Amino acid sequence: MSEMKVGIVGYGWAASAHIEAFKAVNGATVTAICSRREHDPVELEARHGLPLSAYTDFQAMLADSEVTAVDICTPPSLHAELAIAAANAGKHVLIEKPIAMSFEDCLRVEEALKRNGVQSGVCFECRFSKHFSLVRSMIDQGVFGDLHYAEVDYYHGIGPWYGQFPWNIKKEHGGSALLTAGCHALDALLYFMDGKVEEVTSYSTRSKSKTFAPYEYDTASTTILRFEDGRIAKCAAIVDCLQPYYFHLHLCGSQGSILDNKFYSEKYEGLVKDKWSTLHTALIDSGDVADHPYEPQFQEFADACKEGRPMARTDYTAALESHRVMFAADLSAAEGRPVKVSEIR
Repeated sequence: MSEMKVGIVGYGWAASAHIEAFKAVNGATVTAICSRREHDPVELEARHGLPLSAYTDFQAMLADSEVTAVDICTPPSLHAELAIAAANAGKHVLIEKPIAMSFEDCLRVEEALKRNGVQSGVCFECRFSKHFSLVRSMIDQGVFGDLHYAEVDYYHGIGPWYGQFPWNIKKEHGGSALLTAGCHALDALLYFMDGKVEEVTSYSTRSKSKTFAPYEYDTASTTILRFEDGRIAKCAAIVDCLQPYYFHLHLCGSQGSILDNKFYSEKYEGLVKDKWSTLHTALIDSGDVADHPYEPQFQEFADACKEGRPMARTDYTAALESHRVMFAADLSAAEGRPVKVSEIR
């Protein structure tokens, strides 16, 4: 495949960050956008420094032979149908999280991707962050021994000051605290722990603050996970907090632990158990999409499409399993009972 030509559907805050990230990707260029609003190509080029075709009709963009991949940045309720249409048109597909608002729709997208033989990726870009890449490499090198417990939590007050607030408050678009944003934490937890989750128990609630009153769903949840091998974990998804953005990480293993960017390990002679040692790396400490680690993820997506292989870290299969656990957690919170992940199919 020659250089990937990317068409972005949905032209909001996330799309602008995607365009900027793709500028640094070798072998891929954004050449088109599709939005419900009309845009002047001259103004788009002045804004982004790229010649961009502008469409208001998604089918017309799909008919553009120049476009070889579609990047979906619309509100989540539209993701499934757009992804299926793009796959049916023979385009590679990159999807902002979540994939869809139901697991049934996630499976429909999977079927379309497989049937048309196109590559895909899901924007769980935190797996490509410097912090999480470092943690994953330390796990692989046995720094903490065998992990048996994890906490990965997402704290981000998504109020009127945040770009996605107008649509995020709607149940049909936001879905749950996990689906709308906490999914980054749950996906990271599964990335670090490996293995299959057998059962989840989740509880949800919401703030009494008037700031978050417009939400049509509970905006705070906590989920306890039990893996098939007996290990356990916890994931909080809090989008109604009044505090700085905080992505919490705590992993415990047989030979050490890590807490955010601090660690202790018995693997290293000379470390003192009652003192943390600090890892100097870039943390995930902002909810601004301009700060998200899209660039390395998009580079991997472009390389995978060129080579005709599933992309590393955030391929559709990995993302689908994260969604399966998420939908199990939301079912648990809704029905007030533990849920076997195998129920979600």
